Amino acid sequence: MTVTATSVDRQDQLEPPTAPSPGARLLRLLPAAAAALSGVLLYVSFPPRTLWWLALPAFALFGWVLRGRGWKAALGLGYLFGLGFLLPLLVWTGVEVGPGPWLALVAIEALFVALVGVGVATVSKLPAWPVWAAAVWIAGEAARARVPFRGFPWGKIAFGQADGVFLPLAAVGGTPVLGFAVVLCGFGLYEVVRVGLDRRHTREIRRSAAALALLGVAVPVVAAVAARPLVSDEAEDGTVTVAAIQGNVPRLGLDFNSQRRAVLDYHARETERLAAEVEAGKVPRPDFVLWPENSSDIDPFANPDAAVVIDQAAEAIKAPISVGGVVERDGRLYNEQILWDPTKGPTQTYDKRQVQPFGEYLPLRSFIGAINENWTSMVHQDFSRGTEPGVFDIDGTEVGLATCYEAAFDWAVRDTVTHGAQLISVPSNNATFDRSEMTYQQLAMSRVRAVEHSRTVTVPVTSGVSAIIMPDGRITRRTGMFVADSLVQEVPLRSSETPATRLGILPEIALVLVAAGGVGWAIGAGMRARRV
Repeated sequence: MTVTATSVDRQDQLEPPTAPSPGARLLRLLPAAAAALSGVLLYVSFPPRTLWWLALPAFALFGWVLRGRGWKAALGLGYLFGLGFLLPLLVWTGVEVGPGPWLALVAIEALFVALVGVGVATVSKLPAWPVWAAAVWIAGEAARARVPFRGFPWGKIAFGQADGVFLPLAAVGGTPVLGFAVVLCGFGLYEVVRVGLDRRHTREIRRSAAALALLGVAVPVVAAVAARPLVSDEAEDGTVTVAAIQGNVPRLGLDFNSQRRAVLDYHARETERLAAEVEAGKVPRPDFVLWPENSSDIDPFANPDAAVVIDQAAEAIKAPISVGGVVERDGRLYNEQILWDPTKGPTQTYDKRQVQPFGEYLPLRSFIGAINENWTSMVHQDFSRGTEPGVFDIDGTEVGLATCYEAAFDWAVRDTVTHGAQLISVPSNNATFDRSEMTYQQLAMSRVRAVEHSRTVTVPVTSGVSAIIMPDGRITRRTGMFVADSLVQEVPLRSSETPATRLGILPEIALVLVAAGGVGWAIGAGMRARRV
């Protein structure tokens, strides 16, 4: 018997292992494919589409992919999810400069999502795991919004929810609470399905788990409905009539700046056309006029001819104009908003504080220049940052300013409101991004900000889409892209502060602490289980 057994063992050792069948190989690839697909599904939920609800099955599928995984598998699956989401979402970053910067940006940003995947997998065996997992996602967003190079918050889940039922939660706790609710609902949706299909436990245990899972879905929806009274477009401090000017640009792409005088002339001409309509009684006279970012890339303080053009436009419309200029002061460049009075000339200024890396300043300039000299020539001189919040007092109306890229940063919009803004303007220049989805993604951010702080938000853009947004997030006026146009509307002024405005960064800190607590609990539980 002993000899026979030994010979059989030796015979088994000599036989080559059986190759996995094609079906088995496909099953092994299924989680990776599902991770990438769920990322694409999340991308499709973002503007310009209004399919906000797709974020829920996207996170449900992501939860299925990650639950119970080891950290290495979770890292890879999270990275695939990040690529599926961010590659199409950020394709506009390579419209004029080629695929290199776009792919590099996505590769870096997807690393944050990969680490989130590890965190979600780590907490996935805890009781009420969707809560911990949703907090982990928000912690990842908080990190992305701060590093590297002062952060890149594009792609926050909240920014895809401007048309969704969860939007009122922006007034409760800003983008972190809004995003948390969406992610929790998505993970909770998967947990409902998982518990419903699980037959390993007793009926009582399954019933208790199902009730907990259903709460993960129901609580965010109920909270959003309960937050509806915070959303209002009633005037608290009267109304003003505002005009947003879209002058258009001579041509698309990065080289539109080579015709800087033409851009200035276009905005002056559109303002004078509006003035003629006002004089003819076709539209009401605005109390003030808002021009976009880079509407005067010729420094009007250093070039008298540019100042004359702006003077003439202000005199024609008989109202102050907020002009977006590029200004050199003490050898430094500033992206500046200038309030230009028809009789006094320039009276107030605001210097953009959150300048865009690789667009307005170049980090690692020598290193990047060694890779591609063309990239360094695109940003030949770095812009300097402003230091003070932007709030213009225009004949008693406090107008907050968040210039273009700043709208993506919670703090840059909030502190205009805490410094008295009754209305917010987001002057922007999207001409360098062609007809990509970028302008619609940015417009959705402004809609979320309107609800977050209960303020009218105006979005004057050089080439579109310009818009006027009510405090409840509705767009009431908008332009097309790459056309000259103007928007005039009487809008409400508001001074009350939402809970989100008052709480500021506190909800985000709380969710990061919840995430850290969940991960710590899960790691501790795993270590205790191994010791046993």
